[in-house]
Amino acid sequence: MSAFIHNVTFDAEDPRLLGRFWSRATGYTVVDERDEFVRLRAPDDQGVRQILFLRVERPTPGKNRVHVDLAVRLPQEEVERLLRLGASLVDQRVDGKPHWREGNGIKWVVLRDPEGNEFCLGSIPDAVQGQVSPST
Repeated sequence: MSAFIHNVTFDAEDPRLLGRFWSRATGYTVVDERDEFVRLRAPDDQGVRQILFLRVERPTPGKNRVHVDLAVRLPQEEVERLLRLGASLVDQRVDGKPHWREGNGIKWVVLRDPEGNEFCLGSIPDAVQGQVSPST
C-alpha cells in the first residue's frame, strides 16, 4: 500500500482567519474551529481530504518551499473573487490586470493569502491526468 496526502497543514498566526479564507476560497467546510486549530474538510473524496491551520508563535520566514495550486474553469473571475476575500497579488498588475506567469504550456497568477502564504491559481488543464500543475 502506498501513502496518500491526507492533510495539507498551514502554520498560522490566526488559524480562524486563515481557515475562513481558505474555506471560502475552496468550498471546504470548517469542521473544527478553535483559537489554536482549524480543520477544513473536502466537499467530496477528490484530492486532499483536509486542510489544517495550526497556531504557531513564529511562522517560518522566507519563500514557501511548498504551496497550494488552485485550478478553476474561469481563472480571471476567480482571481478577483479571491482578492475580495483578502488575498493579494504577488506580482504588480500590468495595464490594470493581474500578471499571468507562463511555463510548461500553462498560465497562472501567484497570490498570497491573508497571512502571506503564496499560492497559484490557473485554469483546469484539458486533460487533468498527467498534466503538470502550475508552479512558481
